[in-house]
Amino acid sequence: MRVLVVEDEPRLLRNLAKVLREEGYAVDTAAAGDEGLYKAENYGYDVIVLDVMLPVMDGWEVLARLRASKRTPVLMLTARDAAADRVKGLDTGADDYLVKPFDLAELLARLRALIRRSSGQAQSVIKIGEVSIDTRSRLVRLGQEPVALTAREYAIVEYLAVHQGKVISRTDLYEHLFDENDDSISNLLDVHIFSIRKKLGHELIATRRGQGYCIEDQKG
Repeated sequence: MRVLVVEDEPRLLRNLAKVLREEGYAVDTAAAGDEGLYKAENYGYDVIVLDVMLPVMDGWEVLARLRASKRTPVLMLTARDAAADRVKGLDTGADDYLVKPFDLAELLARLRALIRRSSGQAQSVIKIGEVSIDTRSRLVRLGQEPVALTAREYAIVEYLAVHQGKVISRTDLYEHLFDENDDSISNLLDVHIFSIRKKLGHELIATRRGQGYCIEDQKG
């Protein structure tokens, strides 16, 4: 999953990016509103963390302009705890709201909830046949046994599972698994898919030639 963090306080921006990367997210950052809006409009993110008080363009304006073209889930951050500010954020199109200072565990939980909600996934555990993916603990099991996946393998499984039933192109996978600091959009995707199938079963991920990859919809 790929996250954009728009925050002008350098230390908080660094800390948020560090924590999110440790949680396995691909993370892009912006320190001003105009930069954040440009990235939000031109790249595919699964969720955006957006501060209200930003230079050049404040968070309200960023959000209003973004909502003219995209429905990417947005979690607003603010130092102001006034009800009017929360109402304004939600009415402008924010999906959630967090007041500074905040607990990082709560931030991570809210982001997971926003990603699940935007993809129509109500529960934190996704079950696909004998495979279960716990998006909260980032643990994958085959039957009752935990399966050790690399960070990249887990990211692929989670993204395809959250979007099960949809064919995801290679371009979309790269866009949601790599951040702006990755040097290579590598050709290792096939290697990762091969390894996942070896660990979790060949039938889990289907290849749609010329289109991409898919985990068949088993929600019903």
